[in-house]
Amino acid sequence: MIKISLRFLVLEVAVFLTLGCLFSCGRTQPGQKGIAIIEKLDSVLTNQTPDEYNPVNAMLILPRDPAPGERFRVLVTGGRNIRKARLEVTGPSGKLESVKTITGEELPCWRIDDFTASAAGTCRASLIVDGKEVCRQEFEISRPPVSTAQGVIWKTTRSWDNATETIYSAWVNALFQGCNEQTSWPALHEVTQNKERNFLYNYLSSGEDNPESKNKVVMEPDCADNPFFLRAYFSWKLGLPFGFHICDRGYLGGSPKTGQWVTNETATTKSNSVQAFNSFIRSIMNGVHSGTARTALTNEHADYYPVALDRQSLRPGTVFADPYGHTLILVSWKPQTKGHPGLLLAVDAQPDKTIAIKRFWKGNFLFNTSEVVGEPGFKAFRPIRYHNGRLLPMTNEELNAADPGFARFSLQQQKMDREVFYHTMDRLINPHPLDPEEALLDLIKALHEQLQVRVKSVATGEAYMKAHPGTVIPMPSSANGIFLAGGQWEDFSTPNRDLRLLIAMDAVLEFPDRVASSPEDYDISSLSSPEKEKKKLQELLDKKVSELSITYTRTDGSEQKLTIKEILERRDAFEMGYNPNDGVEIRWGAPEDSAERSTCRRQAPASQQKTMQAVRKWFHKRLHPPT
Repeated sequence: MIKISLRFLVLEVAVFLTLGCLFSCGRTQPGQKGIAIIEKLDSVLTNQTPDEYNPVNAMLILPRDPAPGERFRVLVTGGRNIRKARLEVTGPSGKLESVKTITGEELPCWRIDDFTASAAGTCRASLIVDGKEVCRQEFEISRPPVSTAQGVIWKTTRSWDNATETIYSAWVNALFQGCNEQTSWPALHEVTQNKERNFLYNYLSSGEDNPESKNKVVMEPDCADNPFFLRAYFSWKLGLPFGFHICDRGYLGGSPKTGQWVTNETATTKSNSVQAFNSFIRSIMNGVHSGTARTALTNEHADYYPVALDRQSLRPGTVFADPYGHTLILVSWKPQTKGHPGLLLAVDAQPDKTIAIKRFWKGNFLFNTSEVVGEPGFKAFRPIRYHNGRLLPMTNEELNAADPGFARFSLQQQKMDREVFYHTMDRLINPHPLDPEEALLDLIKALHEQLQVRVKSVATGEAYMKAHPGTVIPMPSSANGIFLAGGQWEDFSTPNRDLRLLIAMDAVLEFPDRVASSPEDYDISSLSSPEKEKKKLQELLDKKVSELSITYTRTDGSEQKLTIKEILERRDAFEMGYNPNDGVEIRWGAPEDSAERSTCRRQAPASQQKTMQAVRKWFHKRLHPPT
């Protein structure tokens, strides 16, 4: 069960909430008003949290039903002072001492303390911040109740509110804490089966996350499913309402429309709760697709709603829907420091079911509002209320009138210019002018990481082709089909990834000119000039791309090293390098009649090459055909 106390970042409104029959958390006093949002953002992102920032204090006992003598945990959320707060837990035998503490120090901050349960009986947990009790919860130490068939996927026992949204953000952040762009997993359940990462591990005490269990959660989403799987898993554990709409795919000039709403209250004949959940997420996989996240921003029946581009709204768990069907989930903010640019990290899923960390930049987050199907951007899951036995999605008006813990509904991104979007995000991630050399090195690093990921993707396709000699994977005959089709083509081709890679290459190559044209965005010495800075940056760029390299395995098993400089010089070849029917050397742009290409033993059929030539214009223009 969950308790809360809140003073919002901008409004500083004292909020009093209750949940079920529990005591409410203590109120907080309103702080000084009138501080500008940008000043707050600057302060938060440089680890100098203003006194007025005091997010929701929420508490959760883990697992749901601790047993006598069992190790249990207490999760609390709050501001940066949560680490120094005092957590008091008392049981039938007196005060219990924490045996381990871990923390997450991004907003919303969280802390988890481990305890060993005493004998059966009532326990009480209290969170003391600055000498004041801000949250209290009573819970029972007892044998877990025997689960019984419920007739539905899971019964809803509470509504989404400030506390559950805050814990959801903390959970997403904790799942991927300490990860970077080199981190990946074969499937999503590989993450949730890690008890050190997943504080909801076996929360239901049924072995649901134990990899050795006969009945365990199995989650293998693609990019569109991934946010829904995470949200459904969290909702299932806590008895929260969850639903998704069946959508069409829309068309150019018409956003995807929403139809039937499928919820956790759907009837099932399965008596085992884990089996019921696994069956449900398979229905999510069948119902959710690339258009689901691009419904119209004003559609009040959509599963997502658009949020503002500000630090409070872009919390862990927020989803980014790009214009062409890819989705990512924000997991972590790394603040800008004197020696390093800030980072906004997200997680995504690929057609081969792998899960990986991505950073925010042009090469990973595509944004465009012109000539696209639907409306893209940063969005949050629409909260669902549980009232008198009915599930009710919150309307846009209700979201803006609700307690100030939900991300506000905002149309800021509607018809937003692409460069304005990126500039807004750059200033949010780096509120202070960047050192241009550090910024360039960071871009080159991001490109290098993206190339390393492509090495793995191309190798996966190559391994399949070698294991199935003579196979020709069918290729769609249309431009949008090449970017959208499923099956083996989706599993092993890389058109979407290569388009992003080309955009990333452009971002690196154009950076010296960007600094020269917008010097006010960068920390440039008064003794220098835009032209001098451009020349210096070009020299640094040439040097660094000659030093960094990737290595791929050729058809004969030998290794081929390519510097980023060499890859940039052959970037035109990447407009045609996405077909898995081509040999790996062709996919890495090896010139014809070169020693590198001499080991190539496979080439796409002539008919496919003709189609690729026709589609090449989209890559050349760095645009995605409407899908």
